[in-house]
Amino acid sequence: METIPYFITVLRYIHQNPVKAGLATHVLDCRWTSVHEYITKPRFIDIDFGLELFSPNRPIAIQLFTEYMQQSNDDKCLDDYINVRLPDNEIRSYLVALGVPNSSLLQQMERNERNEILVKLKTLQGVSHRQIARVTGISKSVITRAH
Repeated sequence: METIPYFITVLRYIHQNPVKAGLATHVLDCRWTSVHEYITKPRFIDIDFGLELFSPNRPIAIQLFTEYMQQSNDDKCLDDYINVRLPDNEIRSYLVALGVPNSSLLQQMERNERNEILVKLKTLQGVSHRQIARVTGISKSVITRAH
């Protein structure tokens, strides 16, 4: 993730965060970020690297930076890494919805049919292979190989 485009995205994410949180109405109105350090005379922040990513010409870099900071977006940075775990009982409920009322039935299914169910479980957000193994009683190695 440590790439120039990602750095620029993180920069915008940081500057727009107060707007998205409802603490400011516009990114340039925000006093809790360093956005003005980039646009006016910097006092605390080393802005050179960030601005040079937009242009080596400082006035053009400031203009491009300002426009970029104001663009509407769905940037996600650290939010992408928040690990949300699905509770075991929701996995069991999902299995029931798939027609598998208990783990014993899943364990007794033919391999292809069982693997279809395991693949569906593996695609659930917030579910690990270890958790699937715990809920189903099927080994983690079998779950990992299911496709």
